[in-house]
Amino acid sequence: MRHKRAGLHLSRTAAHRKALFSNMVAAVLTYERIRTTEVKAKEIRRLVERTITWARRLGPVLTKKPEKRTPEERGRVVHAMRMALRMVRDRDAVLKLFDEIGPRFLSRHGGYTRIMKIAQRPGDAAPMALLELIPDEGAKAEPKPAPKGKAGKASKAAKEVKETKDGKEAAPKGKSKEPGAGQAKDKSKVKPKRAAGPKVKKDAGARAPAKPAATMKRSGRSRGGGE
Repeated sequence: MRHKRAGLHLSRTAAHRKALFSNMVAAVLTYERIRTTEVKAKEIRRLVERTITWARRLGPVLTKKPEKRTPEERGRVVHAMRMALRMVRDRDAVLKLFDEIGPRFLSRHGGYTRIMKIAQRPGDAAPMALLELIPDEGAKAEPKPAPKGKAGKASKAAKEVKETKDGKEAAPKGKSKEPGAGQAKDKSKVKPKRAAGPKVKKDAGARAPAKPAATMKRSGRSRGGGE
């Protein structure tokens, strides 16, 4: 009977399973998202949250600079880092845990990760999942760019239209105003239109047709000279 023996064997020896969990927890802390099987994600989730809790328990000590910490606070930080290193063998991942991830979850008591199911793995049809850290709730959302297309063109045209002193809208730039009812067109300024004739296509490479050679007139005399 497996009393007080939590966790799954995952068809591995104890040493192999311990190394697997250590590497995957370090990957979650480094990249903040990994893709694995659903069974492994559920096993690793509890180890990731336990490791993050060691950093979160320090509280406001994490927000202080190392130079401004008291000797007692430095001892607490060293102890918490050593406890995290028992699970994670990657020092860079542990430093990121105490510098970035820990301060992010100071106001959150548990539930630092989430699992999202995705499509099955091709080959053995194993159910896959994404294990990722909860994003920072206090982070400001990036402004979305203005949509391009008809809506963008309409807004641009609206800016070009300016209100006149009489309260009427002036025509956009680049377009001439049409004369009103009381105004008459000045015919002297209007250029007469040319009559439309047949369009001739000019070919730069074409040459002018050669003139016909002058025809030689034959004289009545024969080549012999006599008639």
